Amino acid sequence: MNVVKKFVFICLMTIVTGALAEEELEIVIDKGVENSLPIVILPFGWSQAQNLPPIDMTAIIANDLARSGRFAPMSEADMPQKPTQMHDINFKDWRLLGMENLVLGNIKQNSSGDFDIEFRLIDVYKGTQITGFHIPATHAQLRRTAHQISDIIFEKLTGIRGAFNTRIAYITVKRLEEKKRLYSLQIADADGYSPQVLLESSEPLMSPSWSPDGKSLAYVSFEKRSSAIYVQDILSGQRRRVASSPGINSAPAWSPDGSRLALTLSKSGDPEIYILHLSSNSLQQVTHNRAIDTEPSWSPDGNKLVFTSDRGGGPQVYELSLRGKQVKRLTFNGPYHARPRYSPDGKKIVMIHGEKKRYRIAILDLENSYLNVLTDSRLDESPSFSPNGSMIIYATTVYRGTELAAVAADGSVHQRLALQDGEVREPAWGPFPGK
Repeated sequence: MNVVKKFVFICLMTIVTGALAEEELEIVIDKGVENSLPIVILPFGWSQAQNLPPIDMTAIIANDLARSGRFAPMSEADMPQKPTQMHDINFKDWRLLGMENLVLGNIKQNSSGDFDIEFRLIDVYKGTQITGFHIPATHAQLRRTAHQISDIIFEKLTGIRGAFNTRIAYITVKRLEEKKRLYSLQIADADGYSPQVLLESSEPLMSPSWSPDGKSLAYVSFEKRSSAIYVQDILSGQRRRVASSPGINSAPAWSPDGSRLALTLSKSGDPEIYILHLSSNSLQQVTHNRAIDTEPSWSPDGNKLVFTSDRGGGPQVYELSLRGKQVKRLTFNGPYHARPRYSPDGKKIVMIHGEKKRYRIAILDLENSYLNVLTDSRLDESPSFSPNGSMIIYATTVYRGTELAAVAADGSVHQRLALQDGEVREPAWGPFPGK
């Protein structure tokens, strides 16, 4: 297999076989940060003692913080006391156990049937409250409220905005009879819960891409036996076909202001990068080279595109200035680099680094050109930054097929997000809510 064929194979590997189970993703932490910050998430008080609380908010918050790799929540079985009010806390006990912070809270059901959630984040050694909030929620909002609380705790103790209350999109494939398959585009909470099927098709679905406001997804569909790019409203399910030129229509990527899509079309003969202006449906060609130019991604300021091209003889990452039209090669350390994506701050690029028949996740620091390989896998694909830039979600091939995984941007935390039965791939991490 020559270099160009290998390049196309890796770019299109997401349409190959897989299997689907309609379940939440199960998160397993393979590696965490050494000396993680000890924290206590006390069981939340519940106003109606005769009934069980509608949700285990304590477990959701503890699991969120644990899977960040930065925190080590205490097991409930090891807690010497379980107060629900600050005046009942015996700070001496917690100090002796080396706990630095604790969280206590209460869930109350009001007369309308909705809920009032209160929580406090407390500094054990100072014996003072760091922060506290009262959050109203309906029954359907309780899980998201727990993620909101996790985000507040994470930001207060690390200085980094939390991304637990975000969503991911991904593709699954169900194997049917007679070699037929059912492809599914799904979204779920960042912890894998609450999966929602947006679209099913007997033909491949690929390359989901979130709009900046989190309200729409762009993706590639082969449902009419040829590739086309669609934009679909998540809430209503309404969609429109925005690109269906002869040849390849692939790799949609939203501009930061949501007004344009960068995409790859081959209507002129070879794959080139175009910009589609969504309001006018007009196209602007921005690369002009006989090589394969594909997989564009916007810089956070909207002034540049990074993309994959084999114009230098093999797949490498290039950066295009949309103002000056200059193209600059960014990668040199290795024969294969592809699927680039900017970090939210625009200072780094995550990509696939291929060497010695292994394709792994790597980050390129744009200031010093240092390439840091983060994973030790055989075949990784489709890296996507969390909106706070602290984690990267990607697909990886394991002994039973393809599953999702996540790695910290510094390589310190590794997680697997797997269906209990089946495969899932092509992840895209959504934006912060309300962006």
